[in-house]
Amino acid sequence: AKELLWRCREELASEGVAMAERIEVGVMIEVPGAAITADIIAPEVDFFSIGTNDLVQYTVAVDRVNDRVAGLFQPGHPAVLRLIRSVVETGKRHGIWVGVCGEMASDLMMTPVLVGLGIGELSVGAGQVPRVKAAVRRLNAAECRDWAAGIMEMGDPDTIQRACRA
Repeated sequence: AKELLWRCREELASEGVAMAERIEVGVMIEVPGAAITADIIAPEVDFFSIGTNDLVQYTVAVDRVNDRVAGLFQPGHPAVLRLIRSVVETGKRHGIWVGVCGEMASDLMMTPVLVGLGIGELSVGAGQVPRVKAAVRRLNAAECRDWAAGIMEMGDPDTIQRACRA
């Protein structure tokens, strides 16, 4: 993909098209396999964007659009949070930023956890930006880190959800 990007840049440059000097290349982390191998992927990219809708679905094996099991879709499941934490830690080790997109990014109950885990960017729909921005501004990053550390010790998704709601 990076080779194709550079070929396109060369083609556009030969046509005299102005473009940014540097283009950030990132990768979506949407499946557990990508999260687990983030250390292998990191040297190839400038950022990770964690796609939480798919990551949750594939981690807890619940189809969020299947009415029979959608109630079991748990963004606060310890496995999901541990995968997110792992990706953030990998990003820090490799000097790349990590963002979150998907429904979890605009879930204000999860915002302190994501901030506490070290997420640097929340990608939300345009209509959600003011609400999420106001919530983030009210947070203290150090307090979120301490709180998220406590959340990470919890092993039950329902307990985590109650703690986030509180």
